[in-house]
Amino acid sequence: MATTDSSSICWRSLHSPVGDLTVYQANDKITVLEWGRVPNDMDGANSDHSVLLEACAQLNDYFDGKRQEFDLPLDPEGSDFQKAVWRAMCEIPAGKTRTYGSVAKELDSAAQPVGTACGANPIPIIIPCHRIVAKEGLGGFSGDGGVETKKQLLRLEGVAIQGQLL
Repeated sequence: MATTDSSSICWRSLHSPVGDLTVYQANDKITVLEWGRVPNDMDGANSDHSVLLEACAQLNDYFDGKRQEFDLPLDPEGSDFQKAVWRAMCEIPAGKTRTYGSVAKELDSAAQPVGTACGANPIPIIIPCHRIVAKEGLGGFSGDGGVETKKQLLRLEGVAIQGQLL
């Protein structure tokens, strides 16, 4: 049963080139994006909430190469430090990357906590944790498919690492 009550948690699933995704919203803001599809017969499935419809439309445009940045109200749950890392991620333009170390330096931290915050990102793709890479190589990725999915997202954006298109 779909719900449009903005105080309820509801979700909508979509198919993408990196697998099925489900986007969740609460209080008119996107809170989570996760891999997998929620069965259609569960409460909140296929919600027609305007924020979810817009999120799915923007994700589809992103995967179709028609959009590079997202313009959605977000409310990820995390610590102040995690939120600072996620804000830094959102400032990285599509087609560009930054290293864990460069973000750490900006935040007066170390690279490892930045990597941990990347792995805790509850709204991957929209908050582009895939754009944070290691000094040597790609680093990790907590989404389904791991580093192969990270490569696929970076390839979609035309990112070259060490002079080679992924």
